[in-house]
Amino acid sequence: MNSALGFLLCVVGVLPFAGCAVQRYRAAPLVPAESASGFESRSLSDANLQAFVEKSLGQPASSWPPKAWDLQRLSVIGLYFSPEVQAARARLEEAEAAIVTAGARPNPVFDLSPGVPSPYLLTLDFAVPLETRGKRGYRLRSARNLNEAAQFDLADTAWKVHSAVRRALLDHLLAARSLDLFHSEEQVRNEQVKLLQERFVVGDIPRPELDLARIELSKTHLAIRAAEGQVGETKVALAAAMGLPASALEATSFDWADLDSPPSAQSFSLQEIRREAVLDRLDIRRALAQYAAAENDLQLEIAKQYPDVQIGPGYTYEERDNFFTLGLSITLPIFNRNRGPIAEAEAKRREAAATFVQKQAQVMGDSERALATYSAALNELAEADQSLRQLQDTQLRMTQLAVQIGEEDRLTLNGMQLENAAVARARLDALGRAQIALGELEDAVQRPLSPADQFRLGPQSPALSKATPEAAR
Repeated sequence: MNSALGFLLCVVGVLPFAGCAVQRYRAAPLVPAESASGFESRSLSDANLQAFVEKSLGQPASSWPPKAWDLQRLSVIGLYFSPEVQAARARLEEAEAAIVTAGARPNPVFDLSPGVPSPYLLTLDFAVPLETRGKRGYRLRSARNLNEAAQFDLADTAWKVHSAVRRALLDHLLAARSLDLFHSEEQVRNEQVKLLQERFVVGDIPRPELDLARIELSKTHLAIRAAEGQVGETKVALAAAMGLPASALEATSFDWADLDSPPSAQSFSLQEIRREAVLDRLDIRRALAQYAAAENDLQLEIAKQYPDVQIGPGYTYEERDNFFTLGLSITLPIFNRNRGPIAEAEAKRREAAATFVQKQAQVMGDSERALATYSAALNELAEADQSLRQLQDTQLRMTQLAVQIGEEDRLTLNGMQLENAAVARARLDALGRAQIALGELEDAVQRPLSPADQFRLGPQSPALSKATPEAAR
């Protein structure tokens, strides 16, 4: 009996120390009013923003804040504030915790059976579970592959944020340029109406010609009001893409150095684009990691056909007699050979393989279509550039010289300037289509294609580190 009491005291003494490692619950209430207030208080003057941008871009800022925000910095700020990136980072942390779960070993079992009401009967059993056929290894490999998939999911989410910021910035800059063109046209049409008014007064032209010019001037006024609204809308959209309130971008200027010179289609080879799309895209690599996890899950279910065992010593005290035993417990696989879970795992592996092949076929088609669209848009932009240069270098310049020497009047030059404004707007539209097509081509390979854009993302990119300032709050 003394040995039994000693063993019991030993177990009871160990339990308090095990309790010291118990994690306590920490409440984290979600208050809508507080989260809304936190969103409204976001700004580009955030105390930790400069350090995050410098860490993400790998170089110190020459001046802070910069005079004009470029695409790279705006994209990094989007990663800093984006709720989508924070949600993807939380999924990654969940996948990392799943590795700990998968690697956990089963706890031993202690059983105490005292005699009631007789004090001369006591049974103590201590069983240690042992997993067989490498089940723990399969669980760990599956969890690690899912963790890798979560890393690619985070990088894929970050790329989508970059893509949304790029499109929003493009729309805003194009809207601002369009507004400038309409203002220039307004000045020309004001002069046209003034010149026609003078001719009408002296009887050189009929009233309908003057009225038509006034109507066109009114249309230009309306176009300016619409363009002003579009500038405001696109700035709000840019702030939303970055995870900021619209007030954060007030009095902020933007820069896109190579906006007017997208790279030529000849600088990309179809084979290279196709290869990068089907091999290096983040969602492709994520699907491949998910297939590897499905493979591990199937191996685990097959291993479960072999039962685990429990082994451990036992002690019984009965009427002043001591009995020591060594027990072995095993589940006999007679009625259930785990066929159902194995079939499910096989089906999930086939589904993961089909998903991977489907994704590859989809991105291959998307990349080829995006390259063809970009090539066509560049041809359109080149033709618009040629028309604008020809108009400015020949016809407009010759008309200006003719006006200076008195061979043509101001009204003729005015008409040529209006033609130039129309061609400039057409050229701006063509530039917008080319840049949109370039963005779609970049989305197809999920990497920047413009030489000035070095915004590259991978699972280990500094911008995706868990220790980001915003995520640490």
